[in-house]
Amino acid sequence: MTRVFYASTLFGAMSLAAAIDDGRFGEGRRLLIVSNNASIPEVAVPLDEAPGFASLRDRFDEVVSWNSIIAPLHPSDWKARIIEVPMMERFLRLFLRLDEVEELVLESIAVPPARTIAGLIRDCPITVYSDGLMSYGPTRDPLPAEIHRRITRLIHLDLVPGLEPLLLSEYGVAATHLRAEPFLRIVDALPSPDLPACDALILGQYLSSLGIVSVEEEAELHASMLRHLATLGYTSVAFKPHPAAGRRHAQLLRQSAQELGAELVVVGESVPAEACFAALKPRLVVGCFSTGLLTAQRFFGLPVATLGTDLVLDRLTPYENSNRIPVTIVDALLPPLVADSRPRPDVGSLVKAVGYCMQPEALPGLRPAAEAFITEYGSGRYFKKQRLGAVGLLPRSEQPSTLSKIRRRLARALP
Repeated sequence: MTRVFYASTLFGAMSLAAAIDDGRFGEGRRLLIVSNNASIPEVAVPLDEAPGFASLRDRFDEVVSWNSIIAPLHPSDWKARIIEVPMMERFLRLFLRLDEVEELVLESIAVPPARTIAGLIRDCPITVYSDGLMSYGPTRDPLPAEIHRRITRLIHLDLVPGLEPLLLSEYGVAATHLRAEPFLRIVDALPSPDLPACDALILGQYLSSLGIVSVEEEAELHASMLRHLATLGYTSVAFKPHPAAGRRHAQLLRQSAQELGAELVVVGESVPAEACFAALKPRLVVGCFSTGLLTAQRFFGLPVATLGTDLVLDRLTPYENSNRIPVTIVDALLPPLVADSRPRPDVGSLVKAVGYCMQPEALPGLRPAAEAFITEYGSGRYFKKQRLGAVGLLPRSEQPSTLSKIRRRLARALP
């Protein structure tokens, strides 16, 4: 009997190892499929070669690369055509020696390559494990019955106590917490990065690669974080780039540090953020809406702050973009680097309201909660008026007057 696991990030592999150590999976052969989903995988460090993976390797009997299996195609783009599925299934079972699969354990089930693998390794139950803060958001795309009927559970880190994931809830999938203790033991076993002491740590993301902001805007966001830290008296700062972001952000931030006269240390892009939290114990961790902000606060007791969430909330398109719930949670829950006095709504109620507006057809039971929240708080920064109008929740006080509607119709009719 073989249990097949899939991971695309070191954070994911760490979560799997913690779940295995916590007894969430039985005995038998364990096969780990890894993929490198970077825009240009050829220049990015593969997961199984990243620092820290060696400490996880013994949980698995074998590790294989999905990139190698489907080369030269990209993991995030390729999926088998319907006519190719039987052939590819036979190929995978022969290549991976899968006589009988007891369980398939996947992250990011709604998109390739996880969805592709689920469609090729069939006739077995599926466990989905945490995708960080995205697990609190609704399922990105509808899943075919042949996949969602096989999903038996969702395992996730309890990043926001009291908040239950919306992911897969429309299919009645039960969510269970992954205990903090085994996860922290995994972090303790990671090699400690050789870094000088730093007062603060900036967590980079790859917002420009996702098309949310431009490269210049993301560079300015990092530079702004550095400037505010310098103003607050932090003289030595570490920058942890996202593994998928490339090296340009670090190069640009070094230039900003020179202009400010600040001491900047750039952490290797493949070093996990959790290893930095444990080794550096910074006095402040700053980021936009990285899951790392919540792990730093929740599991390491570190002070955290955010910057740029307002920009991301404004730019995210379409409204159902999977990043919307993570940035909403961080914006509502964590303190801003630049203090403001806006009211903070209850995060649980907010997530239900935003989740409903993202996927109203999948989550109709959340409509009363969304109506109550919007009636109390209005559209605000978390809702687009156009989206509220589309789902019939735009408050009457914010609806355009009849005269305004007539004027718009006339303007459209005029040459």
